[in-house]
Amino acid sequence: MPPKRNKILLVVLAVAVALLAVWLSIRPSNDRNWTTDQAVLPYAEISEDVVQVHNIRNFTYRSTTDYDVAYEDKAFRLDELETLWYVVEPFEGWGAAHTFLSFGFKGQEYVAVSIEIRKEKGEQFSWLWGLFKRYELMYVVGDERDLIKLRSNYRKDTVYMYPVRASREKIRRLFLSMLERANGLREQPEFYNTLTNTCTTNIMTHINAISPKRIPFSWKVLFPSYSDQLAYDLGLLDTNLPLEQARARFRINDAALLHAESPDFSLKIREGFGTMRP
Repeated sequence: MPPKRNKILLVVLAVAVALLAVWLSIRPSNDRNWTTDQAVLPYAEISEDVVQVHNIRNFTYRSTTDYDVAYEDKAFRLDELETLWYVVEPFEGWGAAHTFLSFGFKGQEYVAVSIEIRKEKGEQFSWLWGLFKRYELMYVVGDERDLIKLRSNYRKDTVYMYPVRASREKIRRLFLSMLERANGLREQPEFYNTLTNTCTTNIMTHINAISPKRIPFSWKVLFPSYSDQLAYDLGLLDTNLPLEQARARFRINDAALLHAESPDFSLKIREGFGTMRP
């Protein structure tokens, strides 16, 4: 090989090694200048029958940028955990969406768990930057009056909330799995990744960890506005309606606007669901 070509290859190799060293040196952190709505991490104290969840977000919004900050601690009895709901918030274009889960307890109390990028002040989400260690990952544990209304009433996004067909034992194990992951991220932060470490891929991982019938990897996970179709095809949604009729039934925007100030918000947005298995 000519000496000139050898030198070019050595330079390319040196640059590649330097870039790899820089890439490997980038570490996730929980110590940054976070946006106000993502400044506080939740965590849970887990015992055999009860979990004490700290820093449950319950903001009161006037707009997406104007809100009253509020967090609360609550104890939940695991034997009162009864229902599971899959929430899909589609965005325009490219099949993008945000997905999260909400857990229903006896007495009609609900707590939602949303897996999100943890933004620094001034940051906006970018699909491309999400591939390059730009954002940390966080689990937001919140009241539905926060996590649902923020999306339906203030962002004005379409929101579907589907009942999930699962045993109470599986719902309990899923809830614990997500709280344990939240605890882990508080101790050992991770980077979000647009392809491998997102809201939907994490939900799939949690479900596959507790279920012998695994969710297969699908392009509908990478394009999560279609993830309800995947869940429907796998029999995970608790309905026998055709998919388009199910989408119409479980779209909660009108009810969320109508009952925005109701203390029974979570009950009211479910009133139109009727019998879920016709």
